[in-house]
Amino acid sequence: MSAFTAYLLGAIVLAAGLAFGAFQLGAPPIWIGIGALVVIGMGIMSAAAKTKRKDMPEG
Repeated sequence: MSAFTAYLLGAIVLAAGLAFGAFQLGAPPIWIGIGALVVIGMGIMSAAAKTKRKDMPEG
């Protein structure tokens, strides 16, 4: 499993946990969906930033 996949799975598990907690607290479903999308989007951005290849120095 690549590091990108691990970050992405972690973000999905985090979003699912937060969505379940919000559902149990009675939050409206639209806000649960928006929150889940934001968390997953941040996870994708974080995974891409952490796993991008470094530029090789010239020479």
